[in-house]
Amino acid sequence: MRLAFHTLGCKVNQYETEAMKEQFGSAGYEIVGEEEIADVYIINTCTVTNLADRKSRQYIRRMKKQSPDAIVAVTGCYAQVSPEELTSMEEVDIVAGTGEKNNLLAYVEEFRQKREAQLHIKTYDELTEYTDKGIITSMESRTRAYIKIQEGCNRFCAYCLIPFARGHVRSRNPEEVVEEARALIASGFKEVILTGINTALYGTEGSFTWPLTDEEKAAGMSGIEIIISRINALPGQFRIRLSSLEPTVVNAEYVKRLMQYEKLCPHLHLSIQSGSTNVLKLMNRRYNRDEYLDIVQVLKEHDPGYGITTDIIAGFPGETEEDFLDSIDMIERAGFCKVHGFRYSKRPGTAAASMKGHLSGNTKNDRITRLLAAGEKAAKEFFAGELARGGERTVLFEEWAETEEGLLLTGYTENYIKVYAEGCEEHLNSFQKVRLLEEYKDGMKGEIING
Repeated sequence: MRLAFHTLGCKVNQYETEAMKEQFGSAGYEIVGEEEIADVYIINTCTVTNLADRKSRQYIRRMKKQSPDAIVAVTGCYAQVSPEELTSMEEVDIVAGTGEKNNLLAYVEEFRQKREAQLHIKTYDELTEYTDKGIITSMESRTRAYIKIQEGCNRFCAYCLIPFARGHVRSRNPEEVVEEARALIASGFKEVILTGINTALYGTEGSFTWPLTDEEKAAGMSGIEIIISRINALPGQFRIRLSSLEPTVVNAEYVKRLMQYEKLCPHLHLSIQSGSTNVLKLMNRRYNRDEYLDIVQVLKEHDPGYGITTDIIAGFPGETEEDFLDSIDMIERAGFCKVHGFRYSKRPGTAAASMKGHLSGNTKNDRITRLLAAGEKAAKEFFAGELARGGERTVLFEEWAETEEGLLLTGYTENYIKVYAEGCEEHLNSFQKVRLLEEYKDGMKGEIING
């Protein structure tokens, strides 16, 4: 049986798709590209915005049109929160929520026998245990590997459906996380990326039992620091990257503790969502702009070139022009190397959907345009700062990119600048010292200086 996947959304979804690939591959399925004719298509969906929902439906229809007799199974966050929308689509055969991904193989096998439509959804209150099974040993990329450490969220930000889609906070056993990291490093991966629905919540649920060593207890370790400490101690030439930390959970002092781990990249995705304390309160984000800037200060004092990426929503209900300008000011103060800007999207079922003060589409469009322009300006200033500081970083080269100048190697610095450079095949999946030269495309151009 030929099987193809299409994945939308976050790094957790990407990880879970890789886990499903290994599960189906072990059962004898041939994994093919999504553009190929297949017997089964699995669409791993996202529901962060209305656009994500629409893209999911578009891919479902595209896959069925591509192979009319194929089995189409839909899983992920959209399947979890809006199963009725998917079951109403004639193209869909199986709908499985976020807590059912591990069982998709059994559901596909059952459908092959009975050819009866299936719906498998666990309620929020049933999503209470970490159920991902097995250790991933390979990924499509051969350079950077995601490791899922945590599931669920209990923050309930006013704009967000994800807690409803992912359930209660539950954490993966640290020993299994470390074993997966060890296996991936042994397979040749040079970077492990720790990811989860809200990684800062790792180990915070009251039911989680820590298998701590005496040294870890004596050092007062908690949360994600334990994972970082154990992976940092593994042998080999590799680096660790955090996919994100939520300032709703961590503070400047906790972040400062993480600075001691030499394999941890000086880059953090620290999602702020708004630069206005007023809007942050409306969003139920549980911190203010000054507390966020305290974390930024710790990071920049550790390394003036510390890469900070973030998410900001433009046009949240009740956001005034003054509030919006606070977000622009935050971009300038924090010195982000990348800003992911989003136009507020009303999501039924969230607290924000019923708030007063929803803004017009024109106002939201104007603000997201200005926000993205400010983000691009900040990125340019960040690149200029790297050059002023000497412009030398270590790049992990991942692949070739076609450019107007021909094929160039691409990869990321430790502080998350995408670099383009001339090189040869032996530079792939290797760390190279690079001199940064100038802004180029979506990153910078560099030259290899040690190989």
